[in-house]
Amino acid sequence: MIIKDLIEQKKRKQRVKAAKVASIAAGIGIAAGAAAGVLLAPKSGKETREDIAKGAEKAAEKVKETVTHTIDEVAKAAEDIKEKAKAKVADTAEAVEEKAEEIKEKAKTKAAEVAEVVEEKAKEVKKDAKK
Repeated sequence: MIIKDLIEQKKRKQRVKAAKVASIAAGIGIAAGAAAGVLLAPKSGKETREDIAKGAEKAAEKVKETVTHTIDEVAKAAEDIKEKAKAKVADTAEAVEEKAEEIKEKAKTKAAEVAEVVEEKAKEVKKDAKK
């Protein structure tokens, strides 16, 4: 199970990294597209500057949304990992408790058997001593 968890964790990290790269690429693409559209449009300098400013604001907002989404996904993945780790620890603790109880029961049984053998030997020694 531990190897499987590590593989899942690695895949999550790769997805987060891919999401970051995609968000950066989207932001750059939006900015480049907006800039190209504004620069190639037949408008006055003032209108062009206003369009560039609006495009930059839109691109910044899109990047902000994508980063926020990525942060939420990372937080969710971290919470999932944390919950799985807690469950694994609980399972392990339970298994250790069960094994300890099993060993305790075996020890009691063995102690009773040894006590019985010792008692029998003591009776034999006592009997031999009376002869």
